Amino acid sequence: MPSHLPKTANEVEQLLLNARLREEMEPFRDESVDLVDPRHMTTWAENEFLELMLDWECAPVLPIGHWFSPPLELPLPAQLDDQQLHQHLWDAIHRLYEQAIVLAYTDHLSDRQLYSILVRDILPAAEKKMPQRDGYLFWCFTDPDEDPETWLRFYASEAQRSRWADETSQPIPDSEPLPHPRKLPGPPPPV
Repeated sequence: MPSHLPKTANEVEQLLLNARLREEMEPFRDESVDLVDPRHMTTWAENEFLELMLDWECAPVLPIGHWFSPPLELPLPAQLDDQQLHQHLWDAIHRLYEQAIVLAYTDHLSDRQLYSILVRDILPAAEKKMPQRDGYLFWCFTDPDEDPETWLRFYASEAQRSRWADETSQPIPDSEPLPHPRKLPGPPPPV
């Protein structure tokens, strides 16, 4: 909203916008709309929430490779030598970042392993393509719950390793240096 408008005009515009957003959300109405409680939220904050919900509901589900124009298509790993693969990998990493897709915890994977996962799993994965993304879509290549061995060996801090041992009563795998350290693009640090 333009800040030069008088407060009352701004409030009226926000109420009119609220009515329009609620009407547009009606076909998608479910329990998430009930999370909006106007008694505990300003009209501006409610409108922002409703706009995000409407964006989510209307966003197309597309394979990630089709988020790009032209679509991001990569040669199969077996068709590339190591130098070509490295170049295609980094080009893809930077293009993904341009679409606010961040790859995390990749340093235990070789370039060829990471590239293969991009081709096989990430680019064909169907995800909602939001029109404007304030945040990032994180693609994590290990998870402490699903793959504690890798997490503990390469990424967990000593405190996390100790806490895991206390919680599980299992032996902790030896910590190892990252075999393929990378400096990947990511979100800016919080202010």
